[in-house]
Amino acid sequence: MRSLLFVPGDSEKKLAKAIEGDADALIVDLEDSVSETNKMQAREITKAFVAQHRSGSKTLVVRVNPLDSPHHELDLDTIMPVLPAMLMLPKATPSRLAALAASLDQYEADAAVARCTTKLLTVSTETPGALFGMDQYLDTTIRLVGMSWGAEDLAAEIGATTNKRADGTYTDVFRLARSLTLLAARHANVLAIDSVYTDFKNEAGLRAELAEAVRDGFDAKLAIHPAQVPVINEALTPSADELAHARAVVAAFEASPDAGVLSLDSKMIDKPHLKQAQRVLMRSSQP
Repeated sequence: MRSLLFVPGDSEKKLAKAIEGDADALIVDLEDSVSETNKMQAREITKAFVAQHRSGSKTLVVRVNPLDSPHHELDLDTIMPVLPAMLMLPKATPSRLAALAASLDQYEADAAVARCTTKLLTVSTETPGALFGMDQYLDTTIRLVGMSWGAEDLAAEIGATTNKRADGTYTDVFRLARSLTLLAARHANVLAIDSVYTDFKNEAGLRAELAEAVRDGFDAKLAIHPAQVPVINEALTPSADELAHARAVVAAFEASPDAGVLSLDSKMIDKPHLKQAQRVLMRSSQP
């Protein structure tokens, strides 16, 4: 997955449009984009949508309400019978994720389906305390397949008037949250998913933020508007030159499997270069 597009769970029109779009995954949202009065309607629309499209080529994720929300159990009771590919847990911590995983164990046992049929994604930095246990995701649950981070909720929680500088870059607190998410995802060997870019009409700003995400090692990015999806997919798809170099690095080590250091194009390469090349190939949809 390169692009994961949020779609309000109470909008049949937006869901119908999104399923025909280019996002690698849709995050059907039952949380922030759905008002309190529309929660029940959103659950029913989402259930029908997932049931209709879960066997298609596009990955469907349902963002449920937080574990301490009165809507959380109702979300699971409604959605789990149709077995979505993934759930996203907002305001996540390792202990909350473990609790959700245990709940899913029971739902899947009751449905007589294989354990871990439904995988998990997180939004891991939306509360201050969440940042202090990021290393614990490694041993939380085998359901975990990706971690993302959130700047808007964190800003509200700590009382920040903004999360960005005048030049559009994140302030230090939020760069810390972003960095910890990337490192925790790599530690847990799951996808590192960069947060949303909220100024959805500013394509230049999105491209600049994507350049940072690719440079730093993120695998994917959240989107809040369909227009962002093609830009995200382009940025997170390796270029022909990158792919050619990555294949050459892999081929060089396959030809000399016992070598620690090799020469390629008059430059020295070692095992970290091999790992980087393998990651580039993983990001590519090409064989």
